[in-house]
Amino acid sequence: MSQSATGGVGAVPAAAIHPGVDDAVCEIGHPTARDGRPLRPIGAPFVAVGSSGVAIRTRLKGLTLQDENVLGEVGAHLGSLAGRDLKARCRAGTAHDADVWALRKRELTGGSSARWAGSITRATHDQWALARRGQLAHQRSLEAGIAAIERRLSIPVGQKGTRRAAGGYRSRREWFAKSRRLHALKDRLDAVRADWEAGRVRMVRGGKRLLNNRHHLKAAGLTEERWRARWEAGRWFCQADGESGKRYGNETIRVTPDGEVSIRLPAPLAHLANAPHGRYVLTACRVAFAHRGTEWADRITVDRAVAYRIHHDPDRGRWYLTASWKRPTIPTIELEATRARGIIGLDTNADHFAAYRLDSCGNPVGDPQRFGYDLSGTATHRDAQVRHAITALLHWARRCGVTAIAIEDLDFAQDKTREKHGRRTRFRQLISGLPTGKLRTRLVSMAAEQGLSVVAVDPAYTSRWGDQHWRKPLATTKREVTRHDAAAVAIGRRALGHPIRRRTTPPRTHQSDGYGHRTVQAELSVQGREGTRPLVTERAHDARPRTGTQRTRATSASNTVRDTRSTGSRQQMSLLDTG
Repeated sequence: MSQSATGGVGAVPAAAIHPGVDDAVCEIGHPTARDGRPLRPIGAPFVAVGSSGVAIRTRLKGLTLQDENVLGEVGAHLGSLAGRDLKARCRAGTAHDADVWALRKRELTGGSSARWAGSITRATHDQWALARRGQLAHQRSLEAGIAAIERRLSIPVGQKGTRRAAGGYRSRREWFAKSRRLHALKDRLDAVRADWEAGRVRMVRGGKRLLNNRHHLKAAGLTEERWRARWEAGRWFCQADGESGKRYGNETIRVTPDGEVSIRLPAPLAHLANAPHGRYVLTACRVAFAHRGTEWADRITVDRAVAYRIHHDPDRGRWYLTASWKRPTIPTIELEATRARGIIGLDTNADHFAAYRLDSCGNPVGDPQRFGYDLSGTATHRDAQVRHAITALLHWARRCGVTAIAIEDLDFAQDKTREKHGRRTRFRQLISGLPTGKLRTRLVSMAAEQGLSVVAVDPAYTSRWGDQHWRKPLATTKREVTRHDAAAVAIGRRALGHPIRRRTTPPRTHQSDGYGHRTVQAELSVQGREGTRPLVTERAHDARPRTGTQRTRATSASNTVRDTRSTGSRQQMSLLDTG
């Protein structure tokens, strides 16, 4: 959905975008457009850094009733401790330091153990930090909405807007309603700022949405029993951090290479142990990781740290085990190295990826590809759709032989506000539903496993210039090229360091003598740049093939009198020879 320069989706904030700007003028660094307005600066492409963590999941099968009861008691007990610790962390606010952290851990150790207390305090701190970042994002969203309303209120009623900014409100009634909304947003902003300065955050263990569903069970399609099961499962806590040097990388939740799972029980639940040293072993359960199982086995064999989390899905009645660990940061490949074997330009849209392969010179190769996905439904369904589309994309990239994929560095933070696009409700829902950050992170992590790099480029003007310069030349009678396919070509050329425009038109007067040569295609050091273009002896690869029989000199009629005479004389000589 790369429409950052066309008045649609603004990709990068705090930038002035002007329609009708020549891409070659912008990319070679001229400060103004043809109409004298300042151009938006275009950032240089860069290679995205890969992920530094791995998480795999498997199902705990064959659990007995006693195993489920023990896991439930452990999760409920540790969940109550996690709730108390979260309250203490919120009470400390911004005054929290290492001493307060150590005090929290000592208070939890008596009711569990030192390792359980460390895992709880770390998870609580991460949850508080996430809520803090969400609070800051909400504050910036309110500030953007207030700025948009104030600007439109200052414009006369009925004044038309431009592609860069909206105009005034349509009627006095709408103007009055927006002025009231402005006061409401300012009150919300004052409250959020007060919470931010005081270090107060508001969060719910188990999720605010699930909490609100308790008052609307019929609308949520839940009964009180099902809601209670979800609520309790969401507030359980059963996760332990890994420790390098300990047996199998984790002393609290231990998984052996043959799949045996054992848990170090908290002190109040030590009477439930069925193994020495206060441990409980899941007797009839053996786990195996289908994905990255070899990598996981290599880590626990040498006692490297692996964190585990046990969680319950009450709707399906299943228990799951998630293993995670950190991996060393893979050094990024130099940008020039990623361009050596060509690149694939990728344009992200609401329901598909539009991809086009380009060679190292920036020329499109083959036909455009499209990888569809459906972002409706639950979060699990959306995530699966994105993973499936990325998997198909990576397989195609491997077959093409390229080493990099070019994407846009999209950021819709300033465009998700309600006041940015006014009554365009469907468009606001569209850009809000695009998982740009999650998609880029998942693409980088999955591409790293296939030995591919991801190059991020500035998304300015890609859709407009791609449609202007590449859509029509690439289209044939047998190949339809969409606007998104052309944008993929523009993205790929920008990642390769080439201008998006296909050719700079020479001046009409004096051609090269008065205004200079076409320096976009050839540098000053290139020999023969002032010469004429060589003759084309072969047809284009995408031209229409000739139909019918092949035309030869023996079967075709000549178009000249000289050829006709020579042909007739040769026929007469052949008849005399045979006679």
